[in-house]
Amino acid sequence: MAKIAFLGLGAMGSRMARNLIAAGHELTVWNRDPQKAEALRDTGADAALTPRAAVADSDFVFSMLRDDAASRYVWLEARDGALGGLPDGAIAVDCSTLSVNWVQELAELCRRRNIVFIDAPVVGSRPQADARQLIFLAGGVAEAVSRTEAVLLHMGASVLHAGPNGAGAAAKLAVNTLFGIQVAVLAELIEAVRHRGFDPARLVELVSATPVCSPAAKAAAGAMLLDTFPPLFPIQIVEKDLGYALSIAETVDSTPLASAARNVFARAINAGHGADNITGVVRLYRQS
Repeated sequence: MAKIAFLGLGAMGSRMARNLIAAGHELTVWNRDPQKAEALRDTGADAALTPRAAVADSDFVFSMLRDDAASRYVWLEARDGALGGLPDGAIAVDCSTLSVNWVQELAELCRRRNIVFIDAPVVGSRPQADARQLIFLAGGVAEAVSRTEAVLLHMGASVLHAGPNGAGAAAKLAVNTLFGIQVAVLAELIEAVRHRGFDPARLVELVSATPVCSPAAKAAAGAMLLDTFPPLFPIQIVEKDLGYALSIAETVDSTPLASAARNVFARAINAGHGADNITGVVRLYRQS
């Protein structure tokens, strides 16, 4: 078993950390809100006061953070950042959904310190984290990804090597963009049909029976019909991820559909639905 540090204990990170403890790893955790770190003491983790203290003597360091700003702080903060305390031979793995630009910058900073870095964002939400069914999209040197795979599989079901550093981040942004576009379109169509006096449930049933409807889109459409919007993938995070996806392209003109979808979710945030699950975007059309 490995000695592991886990940085960031939100809805996803706390579940992933618990699975590592259950697998028998020696875990040290850190979170900006120390109460979340203390909550894992009962399950066998040590709690550190800073990211730098957490990573001392670690074989692997995982982070699961909200955005680029949080990741930059945790890794690079001048006094307490994790990068300054990583031991030689450690492998740093950021599982957050981040911009490609920041991931590549962090990878280069790690390289200069002779630290191996992997970007390994996850496909899946809280239920998949609980069930160890996450899919990791890994960017980095193949040999390093292979060395890390056994640990990742204590938190997920599969590890897919996307390519060099940044490729994992790009793949995750592509997944989230495709999902966001599907949900935005379904919200429009469901409410358009409702306004015309047709049964939106029947529309969803028929579309779901065709090959064009993905399982994720089918589930999202069902949630919109039931008005259930638990924040598994909040709209404010969807909008953030779409913004990161747009930053991959050189111009906005080259990503018109992704740009349009981001604008839809931005409108939903402005309408007060930012904390709703992605499916809550349907409320935007019920107000019009």
